[in-house]
Amino acid sequence: MEWLSVLPPVAAIIVAVWSRNVYWALGLAILLSETLQVSFNPALGALGSIDRATGVFADPGNTRILLFCLIIGALIAYLERAGAFAAMVSWLMRSGLASGPKRASGVTALAGIILFIETNISLLATGLLGKPLFDKVRLSRARLAYIIDSTCAPVSVLILINGWGAFILGLLTANDVDAPLGVLVGSIGLNFYAFLTLVLVFMTVVTNRTFGPMRAFDAAAVQADYVDDSPQPQPGALLTFILPMLILVGGAIGFMWWTGNGNILQGSGSKAILWSVILATATAFLLAARNRSLRGSLLDTGFDGMGKLLPAVIIIFLALALGDSLKALGTGIFLSSLASSLPAPWLIPAALFLTASVTSFTTGTSWGTYGILVPVAIPLAVGAGIPLPLVIAAVMGGGVFGDHCSPISDTTIIASLASGCDHLDHVRTQLPYALLAGGAATMLYVAAGLMA
Repeated sequence: MEWLSVLPPVAAIIVAVWSRNVYWALGLAILLSETLQVSFNPALGALGSIDRATGVFADPGNTRILLFCLIIGALIAYLERAGAFAAMVSWLMRSGLASGPKRASGVTALAGIILFIETNISLLATGLLGKPLFDKVRLSRARLAYIIDSTCAPVSVLILINGWGAFILGLLTANDVDAPLGVLVGSIGLNFYAFLTLVLVFMTVVTNRTFGPMRAFDAAAVQADYVDDSPQPQPGALLTFILPMLILVGGAIGFMWWTGNGNILQGSGSKAILWSVILATATAFLLAARNRSLRGSLLDTGFDGMGKLLPAVIIIFLALALGDSLKALGTGIFLSSLASSLPAPWLIPAALFLTASVTSFTTGTSWGTYGILVPVAIPLAVGAGIPLPLVIAAVMGGGVFGDHCSPISDTTIIASLASGCDHLDHVRTQLPYALLAGGAATMLYVAAGLMA
């Protein structure tokens, strides 16, 4: 009956695609998962779903992530009211750095690389920066969502001075791996999916060409203008954009160093991003308050900004609850057992990559995927004589690949939100690129397993 453990995430995917409503999909999946855990009793399953949802806040890390997503809504609202984004876009256009489609795409992709410290921060900042740039040069919002999603997440698993790096390092240490930092650093060059995804992004930037469903969205963008009904602020001082962003990124690095007692990789990613976004929001508030005409409405502006992100916060909240429920159901363990039953040891890296992909796709979380599969990958690698950095890279790359394909992934949802693109349109247009990189990465892991 273990195969039933994959039923809730599969149902979530089907409902999300069929109804185009992620709320119903996640809610149904949680109810189904909890019902399976209480011998198919739907009444007890409903009560269990409520307890599972409230249990999300029992984890301080989850609570910090949700608070961060709310507060950053206020930060965005203050930056918009102060004309910060308009100032940055105006400067980029005047300087010629974003004067055409290739340059606008390139600036946005580079911003995603520079803001490597935390995926959600990177997605929101690059999306809000890229949106007016893409509109001015008539590039589709679907392409923007693809570029930021396929830049920010791969970079976060390659430049591991962030929450993901700290999390994986903690998992390696907890599983008694010798020289865990060396294993983590060694995995960077073997993360084939991340590198291939970045190559595809920059090929799109350089050639200014797309394929698959995205081509139709690009063609429509050339003919149509995006209309924003909200009042458009006049460009403010460039400082109103640069200073809060420096505090956001620099604060995250500094707080990770502080919470890690001088070791960034040992720091708390959730604490660092929450503290840094609070400081950045306070700074943006003070900068906006210099304009007397805004002072009386700044508190309302902040609450309005948080309100705009509330739908995304609810989705992330439901996704976290579903991840916890699936962990209790044993979905990840069942999927892992399929990989461990392979008769050919050289297939283990490719099998772990695909298992991580399926786990991340069906659960909507790469964090949960790493927590489930890294402890499984380590003994598999040791027993089969496969280098640890190779299997760790396969799990990490597979987690990102599954995220890029999943309509219930929190990072994919945030990429859609930040770019102003319909969520399922983003998933549909990004899918061919993700599958191409994922297929190539699978073959490379087969080759690497044979050579190991």
